[in-house]
Amino acid sequence: MNTVSLKMPETLSAELAAAARRRGISKSALVREAIQSFLLADEAAGGREPGLTRIADLVGAFTGPADLSVNDKYLEGFGE
Repeated sequence: MNTVSLKMPETLSAELAAAARRRGISKSALVREAIQSFLLADEAAGGREPGLTRIADLVGAFTGPADLSVNDKYLEGFGE
């Protein structure tokens, strides 16, 4: 088994220790489970970033009315 070292805030370390004690497992085992759970969830989501993160470079790249999403007059005739 490989060894990984990491730094974490004291509060997170205390929460980790408490959770490991409650479950009766080592902190290392709990961290392994958490990482595995994260990786499975990420894989299930297609390993994709959230939509806004993926288009962040486009935000503000186009000009247009600032109130497009809330002003009904911009929706007149839409879908006809």
